Amino acid sequence: MDRNGAEQDNINNQGANLKDLIVRPITSGEENDWNTLMAKHHYLGFHCLSGRNLKYVALLNGQWVALIGWGAAALKCSPRDRWINWSDEQKYARLQYITNNQRFLILPGVSIKNLASKALALNVKRLSADWETVYGHPIVMVETFVDHSRFKAICYRAAGWVPLGMTTGYGRTGGIYYYHGQSKTILVKSLFKNAATCCFSG
Repeated sequence: MDRNGAEQDNINNQGANLKDLIVRPITSGEENDWNTLMAKHHYLGFHCLSGRNLKYVALLNGQWVALIGWGAAALKCSPRDRWINWSDEQKYARLQYITNNQRFLILPGVSIKNLASKALALNVKRLSADWETVYGHPIVMVETFVDHSRFKAICYRAAGWVPLGMTTGYGRTGGIYYYHGQSKTILVKSLFKNAATCCFSG
């Protein structure tokens, strides 16, 4: 599938070389195509990414094969907060240094072994530097919440993400928490050694 949503020949394992995979931020001229494809093909649909965000595309031999979107971290996530060991005061001051993988989509017609984990790894490798270029500060940790009724999160685990347990089935809209009953698997990954303290003086 190309960036305009037009069907192409299926991209599969035959002849595919992940050494040629490129993951980069989208350009301003690509954003409408990214949004349209995500809205059409992601099971949650798409309206926007929350808070400060970055959108990426993975390309193989010039063709779009995956889309990745990062946005604001969850305000509250007890397993994550225990894992990173920040006080409440530190968490609210430092939450901007965490970003949430809010959308990840392998485009229709693409079936390549290990593509998802490779794309994630390449994206995370450059994410903090890209974030600092755009927003003026690094990212020290990434998080995501995976619907375990649909996915096993294998690509995240293969890319070195750590499972921390399950969410409690609450969501947040407009600053108000509500119970929707769908727990999700929490996964995180540090981008720096000693991520809890490496970029902070206090």
